[in-house]
Amino acid sequence: MSATGPGLPQATPAVDPAPSLVSFGEAFAFWLKLGFISFGGPAGQIAVMHTELVERRRWISERRFLHALNYCMLLPGPEAQQLATYLGWLMHRSWGGIVAGALFVLPSLLILIALSWIYMAFGNLPLVAGLFYGIKPAVTAIVVHAAHRIGARALKNGALWAIAAAAFVAIFALNLPFPLIVLGAGLVGYIGGRVAPERFRAGGAHGVAKASYGPALIDDTTPTPAHARFKASRLAIVICVGAGLWLLPMALLLALHGWPGTLTQMGWFFTKAALLTFGGAYAVLPYVYQGAVTHFHWLTPTQMIDGLALGETTPGPLIMVVAFVGFVGGWQSTELAALFGAEQRWLAGAVAATVVTWFTFLPSFVFILAGGPLVESTHDDLAFTAPLTAITAAVVGVILNLALFFGYHVLWPQGLQGAFDAVSAVIALGAAVALFRFKRGVIEVIVGCAVVGLAAHLLK
Repeated sequence: MSATGPGLPQATPAVDPAPSLVSFGEAFAFWLKLGFISFGGPAGQIAVMHTELVERRRWISERRFLHALNYCMLLPGPEAQQLATYLGWLMHRSWGGIVAGALFVLPSLLILIALSWIYMAFGNLPLVAGLFYGIKPAVTAIVVHAAHRIGARALKNGALWAIAAAAFVAIFALNLPFPLIVLGAGLVGYIGGRVAPERFRAGGAHGVAKASYGPALIDDTTPTPAHARFKASRLAIVICVGAGLWLLPMALLLALHGWPGTLTQMGWFFTKAALLTFGGAYAVLPYVYQGAVTHFHWLTPTQMIDGLALGETTPGPLIMVVAFVGFVGGWQSTELAALFGAEQRWLAGAVAATVVTWFTFLPSFVFILAGGPLVESTHDDLAFTAPLTAITAAVVGVILNLALFFGYHVLWPQGLQGAFDAVSAVIALGAAVALFRFKRGVIEVIVGCAVVGLAAHLLK
């Protein structure tokens, strides 16, 4: 029993000690678990990591966590997966980062391969068709909601609104390729950042830490581990290994299938997609649509909508929808059917999904393992550059175009000359109300709309 008063020592609150060192096995178990529970898109995934690693386990302080996150948000690619890679690397060197990043993706890949097989093999059954009848309008509302959410954060002034409008016109009316729009927006941002820097200040990066959860294993004042310090030789090794891991499979695909081969073109196309995902997965979906649907015809517009729905309902980064694109493209490829056999289309699809995933995510690992030591050399907060601010604004216009594309194919499934689907319109409106007015989660909305769609489909 303690007492306080004049002349008596004051009681001091107990402070929890910093956690002990985390073994590689313990970290492996956490990253594996995270791969199966990482629903809710990047915001939900980052929130889970913050709760588990900063608040509960205290493996890293909030300031160091946000410092790493700011860097990941500057990169093309899925920021939540890159953040997991960064934290795994910081704790357990390169293999820790590779394991953390891979386990963030692998469960989603396996689940999507299984769901894609069910979709292609049994998609015409009334039960499956009815579920997707309700899911398609929900996806349209979800994309509109994404455009609104990103726009509310990114479009802070008239200049950024103008960039978003110009991007919409460029892709909707002029049908300009997505990479050209990104480059144009980046150039405008670069010039604008010099001419009117106040209009291109970053608004979306995470700021300094605002809470303390007790001492962390990697705390604010913890020295940078030896493996995380910058060395030119280590940077050269990472770049060479990364280049080799890209060149070897690409060379193998070229040798087996030639440059026009389906798998070769998938590898090359999704490498480019991996370098253009500024602003999140929704930003790159129009580019994937332009290439996979319009140019290569790997899948149909309806299949693209269905794939996004499956991607929304599985754990892992939303950009994993590319695995569905690869699976369907491999399943429907006459070239791969001849190679694997008509009865083994599931194998062709699985191989294509794996190839697509490899080339999509490889750059993310290289960015983290190569750039991490540079980031750890300073613990000051990072900010978005002016070009990236402009690119994010352009992304809003591009996503709005994607929403119109989905809405057209959902509400007029036979084209404008066909009948208007009033039931789909009602489902889309209900999904929008649930998202905007009642702030319901994406999975809840998709499940609810799937049930309504099944009932409507069976009553027809």
